Amino acid sequence: MLGVNGSGKSTLLKILAGIIPPDAGTIQRADNLRVVMFEQGRSALKPEQTLRDALGGGNDMVIYRDRPIHIASWAKQFLFPADKLDVAIGAFSGGEQARVRIAQLMLQPADVLLLDEPTNDLDIPALEVLEESLSEFPGAVVLVSHDRELLDRLCTEVIGLDGSGKAGSFASVAQWLTSLEKPVEKAKKSDDTPKVVNTAAAKPKKLSYKEQQELDKMESSIAAAETSLHEKQAAVESAATAGHVALKEACEAMEAAQKEVDRLYHRWAELEAKKE
Repeated sequence: MLGVNGSGKSTLLKILAGIIPPDAGTIQRADNLRVVMFEQGRSALKPEQTLRDALGGGNDMVIYRDRPIHIASWAKQFLFPADKLDVAIGAFSGGEQARVRIAQLMLQPADVLLLDEPTNDLDIPALEVLEESLSEFPGAVVLVSHDRELLDRLCTEVIGLDGSGKAGSFASVAQWLTSLEKPVEKAKKSDDTPKVVNTAAAKPKKLSYKEQQELDKMESSIAAAETSLHEKQAAVESAATAGHVALKEACEAMEAAQKEVDRLYHRWAELEAKKE
């Protein structure tokens, strides 16, 4: 699932999970449907718990798909060595805590897995673990993420939210991005078409002069932000072997660039809606 910030992605997941009711309409679930959700901020984790207790509840074995696995082996699959088993969750980094939460979710019997920005704080090895875990999940996955490559590799359908209450189904992330660009292209073509304006009957503009200037520059601003994002994504790949500190800084820069792209799309939608 894709959409600009504030378009309702997290809210929709909470509605699907039954955490909050919908404002209108109804949701019909299959009998005995098992739904598990990965929430933003990993609020379900208990900082005082050790990794051993968080994964096994005090047991040395966990059950994965009806077969027992030693807790050390399960932790290792999520990049935790055995000497981390008795470390408190609160002492882990954000990326490590995200891996703990993923490891927990994979142990829960579920038909539908809802994930809200699970890639936040993850480094390259952790992203690979997440992708492998999700690709092996036997049920349905509803995934909200800014990681477009991950979405393209895992998702069979993309739901795009436009930020104004509308949604559409797309075959890929690229197709969704193209659909967002069409209104901009349409507006540009319209600007190139000579018009005869009846000034007496013309309606007052709803955009201020400053807002109109901002809208006129929006297409080039988005293009520049997308270019910056691609550069930051390449920097993350280059930093994969440069050490933890360099990789963390590169990931933070990439996340900031992604947020700027999302902000510009959201602002563009606001200005277009105000103009109508």
